[in-house]
Amino acid sequence: MIEVKNIEKSFGGVKILKGISTTFEPGKTNLIIGQSGSGKTVLLKSLLGIHQPESGQICFDGRVYAELEDDEKRELRTEIGMVFQGSALFDSMTVAENVAFPLRMFTKDNPSKIKERVDFVLNRVALVHAHNKLPSEISGGMQKRVAIARAIVNNPKYLFCDEPNSGLDPNTAILIDNLIKEITEEYNITTVINTHDMNSVMEIGEKILFLKDGLKAWEGNKEEIFRTDNEAVVAFVYSSNLFKKVREAYLKS
Repeated sequence: MIEVKNIEKSFGGVKILKGISTTFEPGKTNLIIGQSGSGKTVLLKSLLGIHQPESGQICFDGRVYAELEDDEKRELRTEIGMVFQGSALFDSMTVAENVAFPLRMFTKDNPSKIKERVDFVLNRVALVHAHNKLPSEISGGMQKRVAIARAIVNNPKYLFCDEPNSGLDPNTAILIDNLIKEITEEYNITTVINTHDMNSVMEIGEKILFLKDGLKAWEGNKEEIFRTDNEAVVAFVYSSNLFKKVREAYLKS
């Protein structure tokens, strides 16, 4: 579980996060949504320890990040998996080498154990025949699955995904959403996803945090977001006619 307690963050005297408090639970897909400039990327980077809030606390299963010693922070980082927006694979490494990278970086596992773990996670994301391919030789959807495999190869407690569906076609995006949800539930990971994809919100939004102008404007789940009368949420989520019709059908049912 990750607890966010009244955190504030500013840049150049401009307050970006304005006292945000929330909880991200394990075994659930926790989504952060909001318009550009709402603070969602700053919040995600604060959770990752890239930004240090001026006030408030971020707690990982009771551990207050700002109070940890350097070695404790390093240990915590080994419990975190990250899926970057552009996959961020190493072009000169094969798929297997990319996935093995965190194990070589953070563990003392021997080559045989590393190979066993790499084989396992690549099988889990349905890439059993891609080990020796370079990122340039596989599709964008496959690259994203490699990124997910790399993110979970260390058995993380916490998984962060930054726009995991960016650049993917709708069908592939659904596959990636379902894969993240399945892995989250299977390994009881605390998963936090920064997204602008409303399909993801409707499909896997077990916990949705909506930010507006650096404030927590709303939170709930994918069922509650259909029923909310919060004007900011309605304007953001239902800006397209498709989602308006979906909401109208839901409310009539």
